[in-house]
Amino acid sequence: MLNEEICKLRDKLNKSIENGDDYDVTYRLSVELDELIAKYYKNLVNNKKKLAWTGI
Repeated sequence: MLNEEICKLRDKLNKSIENGDDYDVTYRLSVELDELIAKYYKNLVNNKKKLAWTGI
């Protein structure tokens, strides 16, 4: 789910850059993408901790 959101937002950001959109738009998309990526890695780490805790 997060992977799909990241890919869609990355594509939107790339199009914004290619189209020469306003800096504020590109910057906002970049920040949103960074937040999603951070959330993705946080979930990944939390899932690994859960697996380690259960001994799987």
